[in-house]
Amino acid sequence: MTNEQIETYLEVKQRRNKELSIHFKDRRTVTGIFIEGSDYVELKSKNLWRIVNNARLEEWKQTHDVNLSRIFNGLSFTRLSED
Repeated sequence: MTNEQIETYLEVKQRRNKELSIHFKDRRTVTGIFIEGSDYVELKSKNLWRIVNNARLEEWKQTHDVNLSRIFNGLSFTRLSED
């Protein structure tokens, strides 16, 4: 997916802080939230996205530690969905 497609999907219905399923071409689906760190604009321009997996979500909500996130390339996404 392109960064424009991802950004459009996140903006619709205020999905930015909701858990989403991220489907990939070459790996299992990841469920988590997209977060906006201090590097959000730079990463987005390169179609890279910082995502906190749902297994670490509670800890992230308490600490907002960006080290709990992983960076994924948007080109490897096939679709995003609310499950």
